[in-house]
Amino acid sequence: MNFLAHLYLSGNDEKLLTGNFIGDYVKGKNFLKYPGKIREGIILHRLIDTFTDTHPHFREVKVLFRGEFGLYSGVVTDLIFDHLLASQWDKYCNLSLPGFAKKVHAVLLRNFVYLPPRVQGFLPVLIANKRLESYAHVKGIHQSIDIMSRYTSLPKKADNAIETMQNNMEFINNRFSIFMHEIITYAEQESGREIRNPASDAGFLL
Repeated sequence: MNFLAHLYLSGNDEKLLTGNFIGDYVKGKNFLKYPGKIREGIILHRLIDTFTDTHPHFREVKVLFRGEFGLYSGVVTDLIFDHLLASQWDKYCNLSLPGFAKKVHAVLLRNFVYLPPRVQGFLPVLIANKRLESYAHVKGIHQSIDIMSRYTSLPKKADNAIETMQNNMEFINNRFSIFMHEIITYAEQESGREIRNPASDAGFLL
């Protein structure tokens, strides 16, 4: 899963959310350097990634992008799933996507000291460009794939990814819906936090 899904699956604990957000940038046993809930968030991130990568419906969708993206087909699928989560946000959260993004930004800025240098570097850009909100639109996902293509070995084929997504939308959305139901249940069990209704906690991200 990509940024939006990881943040969403953190529930209403801001330290857990911060750890989940930085999970990709904390390698090996370096997570042991972080305090309590931040560390738990990093571990949760890894559990979510393993659950995702081995889930049969995620893998079925991933196959659609393998021809064009090879080893990066999972990365593209992560972004497509973030797009579906964002575009169907009201099904999963009673807090609007812009409202959720605003509160997440505030949490990450409050916990800026815990962010690895690379994350500290791109967070202001993520906030300024409203990247989390942009996932709700096809254009936003196209831009995200383009950006990743510039800084990684991801093939520069954003147009192909969007075309494949649109041509297989019914198939992809069906798999995504089942997958989301199962990963929400999994993340709730692992974190001990409610995910479906995070705004019900008056202390959430305030």
